[in-house]
Amino acid sequence: MGAPLAILNVVMGGEFTVRAFESELAEIRFGCGLSPVIAPATSVETMLAGITAPDTMAARFEIEPFDSFRARMVESDRLRRIQRDKRGKPEAKVARKDRNLLKKAARIDMVRWLGLSMLRRTYTETGFFERLVYFWGDHFSATGKAGLIRRATSPYIEDGIRPFVGGRYADLLISAVTHPVMLQYLDQDRSMGPDSARALKRGKAAGLNENLAREVMELHTLGVDGPYTQDDVRELAELFTGLSFQPKQGRKFRKDYVEPGAETVMGKTYADAYSMKPVRAVLEDLAVHPATARHLSWKLAVHFVSDTPDPALIDHVSARYLETDGDLMQVYAALLEHPAAWTQERANIKRPVDFVGSSMRALAVDPAAVIQLDERETRNLLLTPMVLMGQTWQKFSGPDGWPEEDEAWLSPQGLSGRVRWAMSGPQVLRPDLPDPREFVETALGSRASDEVTFAATAAESKSEAIGLVLMSPAFQRC
Repeated sequence: MGAPLAILNVVMGGEFTVRAFESELAEIRFGCGLSPVIAPATSVETMLAGITAPDTMAARFEIEPFDSFRARMVESDRLRRIQRDKRGKPEAKVARKDRNLLKKAARIDMVRWLGLSMLRRTYTETGFFERLVYFWGDHFSATGKAGLIRRATSPYIEDGIRPFVGGRYADLLISAVTHPVMLQYLDQDRSMGPDSARALKRGKAAGLNENLAREVMELHTLGVDGPYTQDDVRELAELFTGLSFQPKQGRKFRKDYVEPGAETVMGKTYADAYSMKPVRAVLEDLAVHPATARHLSWKLAVHFVSDTPDPALIDHVSARYLETDGDLMQVYAALLEHPAAWTQERANIKRPVDFVGSSMRALAVDPAAVIQLDERETRNLLLTPMVLMGQTWQKFSGPDGWPEEDEAWLSPQGLSGRVRWAMSGPQVLRPDLPDPREFVETALGSRASDEVTFAATAAESKSEAIGLVLMSPAFQRC
């Protein structure tokens, strides 16, 4: 993976500056923050090893995978058919009631999964892995549009994203793009070729939807300024026809939706196979395109390091991406081994989910304090405060996910939301708040300034002291 970070050097502004791995910075910038009970990573190697280690957080704080969530959708469809077939009869009323209970249970679980996600951040020993899961979940942001699948974003991430974070980007891309939640989110499940068997049977022109094809090129691979044309988008949309799903079987390829004929995307022609074969082939090709390497390297650097990362860092990560055909472990290694990744300047401000998660980690919140919360309590304690900070859990602002720019999170309303939660949330999550003098050290480490230490010790109450530490610039930035 290249030379050990500790001996890497960089020439900056004519002066020779040494940049080295730092455990604290590793936890704050690439992980979930400092913890009084979890030891920080000791090297880049341990950070990388954590990505492919057994997923202990998934086992400890279980979130339902989509493959299991589908059973709820199957049952909902069964009840809907009873409502339709037994209209006006008692059976229909019972079915409607049972279906509403299914919807309520899914809504409650969606909120519960937020709490479990935060607990994973609180207790993980592989914080970089949890952050990467979030990063790719945002990169492939998707949420169902109607019915139970609206509550299935966590299950989608659980089996559509999480298992692929340490593999090839091509595999991650194929998994996310062909996932039922993504297919519904971008209307691919209803897209059919104008000359497909299905469209001809209908006797009228059927709709070819370009949403998925456009976002794959613009967001997931080549980038908004990538080397593609509108013709490429349309050809890719025609190639994608057939991608669909059914609750009973999950992913389903519908041959009767396929637009006949070969498709040419960015100069390469893909044979008319009426199967997933050309879909996988074009995604494999897009995954290793130089523009994709550049786009993803830039996104990783911006997300983890700075809004304005050193171009040399992007060049380094991009080069490794191309050398390894998008081997993500090698890409992460390139990111972590570059000196520019460890500069203290221009550090990002934490997004609300990172702020709340790292606060819970610094407080070492007892898992029982979160698990025993009901839906209303979880909303009041975690979900609604994050809304006030500007980030509604899994309600993405668009297919491009949440903004990366710091200024998006520095609005007066957002900062007000942070202050309110910092002053009130911790004492609910942990009634036995820690001694402020100790909390300054465990939350900030060597970043604890004399001013913050004094303010914390001089505060009128523990809750105020904890809030002051959490709102300090040293804690707000990563």
